Amino acid sequence: MNKHQQPTVGHLIRDWRQLRRLSQLDLALEAEISQKHLSFIESGRSAPSRDMVLHLAENLGVPLRERNALLLAAGYAPVYLERSLEDPGLQAARSAIDLLLKGHEPYPALAVDRHWTLLAANAAVAPLLATVTEAELLRPPVNVLRLSLHPGGLAPAILNLAEWRGHLIARLRQQIRATADPLLAELLTELLSYPTPATPARRGKASEESEPPVVVPLQLRFGDSVLSLISATTVFGTPVDVTLSELALETFFPADQATAEALRAMAGAG
Repeated sequence: MNKHQQPTVGHLIRDWRQLRRLSQLDLALEAEISQKHLSFIESGRSAPSRDMVLHLAENLGVPLRERNALLLAAGYAPVYLERSLEDPGLQAARSAIDLLLKGHEPYPALAVDRHWTLLAANAAVAPLLATVTEAELLRPPVNVLRLSLHPGGLAPAILNLAEWRGHLIARLRQQIRATADPLLAELLTELLSYPTPATPARRGKASEESEPPVVVPLQLRFGDSVLSLISATTVFGTPVDVTLSELALETFFPADQATAEALRAMAGAG
């Protein structure tokens, strides 16, 4: 295929199948079609119906945005809308997001899109950004991963930076494997170019015998205090809108009583 030629739907389906590390037989069995039929679709010898494109995309776990691309390549109109969160059609979803963010106070919570761009945050987030020295990182659009790991961002205040960086990089790699998004791949390359923090050496037998943490905490220096936070991610169930399918709420909870008290005091002072 000419490098300037648009990929066919068959090529795109094959690429997604290979990305998922499935053989033609694996996907055919999963989709309950014959391997011969799938082979004909991938080679272009058979033109799939609109329903077949969506059926294969569902079985391959293709994100909604890329399902629209598959439909366009097959000659069909996209079926999944992509609207701004300010669109009247998403008012109920936007209200739910605002309610969740506000209801999580005095603990930090924020909403991000597929590229980790900050869409919304509650009042508990802003005070934690006081140590950011690179003003450009706070100018919209704000990328949460860049803000977290950049030397001029939160990185100097993160006491377990090596561990937290590894956690974020692993999540980003997993997201790239799931979506094949080139912009996320570029973001990963950028993040990996930042100075690598030293990994603290494990000390003593007691440390070696202690149980590993259940989750990776974010340990953040805040004034004279150390905030220890654990995170949870919330997504919309069964979305049929591209924007909602790519939106995630990142909520942080205190990992200890001292952190809980510090965050409540911070909210009271605010």
